[in-house]
Amino acid sequence: MTVVLAGIGADSTNVGALAPLYDDGTFEYVPIPEKTRETRETETLGSWSLRYDDGVAADLTTRISPQPIHDGETTLTGEALESWPLHHDPNFEALTYGEHRTSGYVSRLRELESGDVVGFYAGLRRQGGDRAHRYLIGYFTVAEVATITPETPRADRERILERHAENAHAKRARDGRLYLEDKTVVIVDGTEPGGLFDRDPIRLSEYYVREGNERAQYYLRDDVASAWSVREGGANMMFKPAYRCAMSGPAFVDRVGVPGERA
Repeated sequence: MTVVLAGIGADSTNVGALAPLYDDGTFEYVPIPEKTRETRETETLGSWSLRYDDGVAADLTTRISPQPIHDGETTLTGEALESWPLHHDPNFEALTYGEHRTSGYVSRLRELESGDVVGFYAGLRRQGGDRAHRYLIGYFTVAEVATITPETPRADRERILERHAENAHAKRARDGRLYLEDKTVVIVDGTEPGGLFDRDPIRLSEYYVREGNERAQYYLRDDVASAWSVREGGANMMFKPAYRCAMSGPAFVDRVGVPGERA
């Protein structure tokens, strides 16, 4: 049995800001911008309502440079920014998550089995200027895992994409072709227990100078690594690694609580 922790959500590299963590423990989840306008996703930065504040995701930033037009100069502002679609991944309502990153993500996610857990952590910033940190904001129990490789026959690709139609990677696929045709994509569909936390995300990171480094960086907390039996992913959290934890799905749920029921 396995738990994989995946780094997700808007941050300074894609939106230019982090979602807020409020003083009462509530927080916002904001997906990253989509790479293309060609998607069935209807949510945009201008339509994505913040859960605990009057506003939308677009209010968190003034400009974005979504891939593939990211060249350091091209930016979207104003109405163009507000109308840009979100890559709604993970989708906590549909309990689905897709990934193509090769830095440990695809290999660890495709090994998940029914009953395992995929947890999601994001960068959040407290109000008042306190340092941002990485926080576990939700998870879901694994129901099914599907993998599409560049070699997957078209009929099989179409069947997988149709079965996982609410996944963000399926929404931007066209004529049975993934947006990134040369990448392997793993789609994880979930079941309860699972979902986005209402409040009190679990802080995973510490920020300090580690021996051998010149600058302070984000590192996985030692007590989390020990308690959650982290076996792969490394200590440095700066670039959102995928962590594999040698614990069962039920044990993880018991430790962190059920979304909607956490005290």
